[in-house]
Amino acid sequence: MRAELPGFYRVEHGLRISSIGIGTYRGKQDPATDASYLCALRTAFRGGINLVDTAITYRDQQSERIVGAAIREFGRRDELVVCTKGGYLAAEAMNPATLQPGEVVDGVHSIAPAFLADQLNRSLRNLGLETIDVYYIHNPEVQLREISVPEFLTRMRRAFECLETAVARGAIRYYGTATWPGYIDEILSLPALAEVAREVAGDEHHFRFVELPFSLEMQEASQPGPAAGVLDVARELGITVIASASLGQGRLTGDLPPRLAKLLPDLATDAQRALQFARSAPGITAALVGMSSSRHVEENLAVAARPPLTRRQFERVRSVRA
Repeated sequence: MRAELPGFYRVEHGLRISSIGIGTYRGKQDPATDASYLCALRTAFRGGINLVDTAITYRDQQSERIVGAAIREFGRRDELVVCTKGGYLAAEAMNPATLQPGEVVDGVHSIAPAFLADQLNRSLRNLGLETIDVYYIHNPEVQLREISVPEFLTRMRRAFECLETAVARGAIRYYGTATWPGYIDEILSLPALAEVAREVAGDEHHFRFVELPFSLEMQEASQPGPAAGVLDVARELGITVIASASLGQGRLTGDLPPRLAKLLPDLATDAQRALQFARSAPGITAALVGMSSSRHVEENLAVAARPPLTRRQFERVRSVRA
């Protein structure tokens, strides 16, 4: 793993985290995709990317299993930051006995403690790990399709109690929420969830990470306004923010305004420019990119060799909408 990359690593809650992370969401469930992901993870780890993001539902557990294989091959578990998620039901990855009537929302989602505990144990087995660094509740805002806010906070309190117990037994280091519109559209309140965590475990609680979309086309998390300042609020609460969809799920890999190339002349592709923007945002610790091939990893590692944008450079780039 590369040791000297300017401004590439950030230390959060004792974890040394690369400012670019590899995601494992997309792809078929076939041997060819498995092999491609394994090569991509291999290249990422060797190149200095140590943040890897997955979920039990990604490719029906297969992404977790390939991440586990890559970790074993790499051999230096302590250099990696491994994140996964639970919350969605998957037919091949659940025990119906862990769910009681009324605990499943929209037929697809649960944050019941017994269900989360089961999901966490399955993820540990899939990954071949004793400890997961960050365990996210996956899109908890789905719960609010059917239940009230007070009931939601009660369910989150029980979920946090379950995850604090998992921290105490060494199964996870930290937990958090991975959302899509949740915080940006004010469906979720980060201060309210942080208060729930404090009620459960005091000021030393382990609700310390959130994952949310941030990119050239989705900048709401850092902009002033009613939804505003999710990044600022997280900083005040001591919560680390990881950006998902940094390349707009592929939409920002080409045809960006030509002015961006002039503002970022040291980068060769639109994908590199979009990634440099996301990982340079004040309040963002790392930007995730789905990388299922070594070629994509190598392209993104070109960003790692350059320092993040200064605040002035960042503001200039953000004014050019994708």
